[in-house]
Amino acid sequence: MTTASHPRSTLRLLAAFSVLLFSSSPLQADHHHNGDDKTAAALKTVIAGSHRADADKARDAHRHPLETLTLFGIKDNMTVVEVWPGGGWYTDILAPLLKDKGTYYAATFDPAGEPEYRRTNVQKYKDKLAAKPDLFEKTKLTILASPAKVDIAPEGSADLVLTFRNVHNWMADGQAENVFKAMYKALKPGGVLGVVEHRANANAPQDPKAVSGYVREDYVIKLAQDAGFKLEGKSEVNANPKDTKDYPQGVWTLPPVLRLKEVDREKYVAIGESDRMTLKFVKPAAK
Repeated sequence: MTTASHPRSTLRLLAAFSVLLFSSSPLQADHHHNGDDKTAAALKTVIAGSHRADADKARDAHRHPLETLTLFGIKDNMTVVEVWPGGGWYTDILAPLLKDKGTYYAATFDPAGEPEYRRTNVQKYKDKLAAKPDLFEKTKLTILASPAKVDIAPEGSADLVLTFRNVHNWMADGQAENVFKAMYKALKPGGVLGVVEHRANANAPQDPKAVSGYVREDYVIKLAQDAGFKLEGKSEVNANPKDTKDYPQGVWTLPPVLRLKEVDREKYVAIGESDRMTLKFVKPAAK
């Protein structure tokens, strides 16, 4: 899984195999197989919806929202927290899916915090929600700005907490341990934490600040386990064996950022988005 010569079909087989892994325990079976077919159908409908921008839909081939959310066991009646939703790529999927029977919390940057780009991001996100009240008016906004503001949802209320490509940011802030504790606190016993993150090579030294944007999988697993989580499963659905992880501007050299702009653009577009780990953790049920 580390060379560029693996055919795409191999990844699909691995992804399919990982579904079997995810359903191998009673807890996984509860989340994955006992979920109703209506949720799966609703998720497919939302992903195909006209409210999503064409540019966002084009990234489905890299981000695999249907497969990823299914692996994490989402149901349309859950209380779901998305941590640092950014521009709202997953908000366009989660908020419509959950608006009738579930609850969607978006834990944003601090709108009064630093640096300035985070304040700007929050305002753009709020403007996005306000522009389509029929889809987003039930979205509940909270703040994650560790260490001062970490109440991303009422304690013990969430069925599922999701974070997409944020662990490196928390490491850069020196707050990764605190954030994992905050996510643990928000979840019900038996609740699920779903993590997708840029994956460093397993033998690469781990920069504690993750300046390149890449994080070793074992490092993320330890962060979660130290907070009290149990690793329940992992998937290669968001893997990309073409990603060599040795670029001048780190992960941001690749799409969608393409920080080098026109320099070797075709090369980086051909590689695609980053190689990503997809990890499912569970907060152990109370004894």
